[in-house]
Amino acid sequence: MKKNVGKTDKMIRLTVAAIIAILLATGVIALATTIGTILAVIAVIFVFTALVNWCAIYALVGASTCPAETN
Repeated sequence: MKKNVGKTDKMIRLTVAAIIAILLATGVIALATTIGTILAVIAVIFVFTALVNWCAIYALVGASTCPAETN
C-alpha cells in the first residue's frame, strides 16, 4: 500500500477521533444509540487510517494528501 495520508490529514483524523471519543466517554453522545455507534466506528477508522497512513477511499478516487516526492 502506497501512503496517501499526509501529516496534516493525519492530525485532523486523530483530532476528530479524539473529540468523538471524548463525547462518547463523557456521555454527551450515548454509545448505545445509532449515531453513537456510527461515530465510534468512524473514530476507529480515522485512527486506523492515520496510523497506517493509507485511506481506502483516497486510493479508490486516486487522491493523496502526502507531499509529492522529489527526485
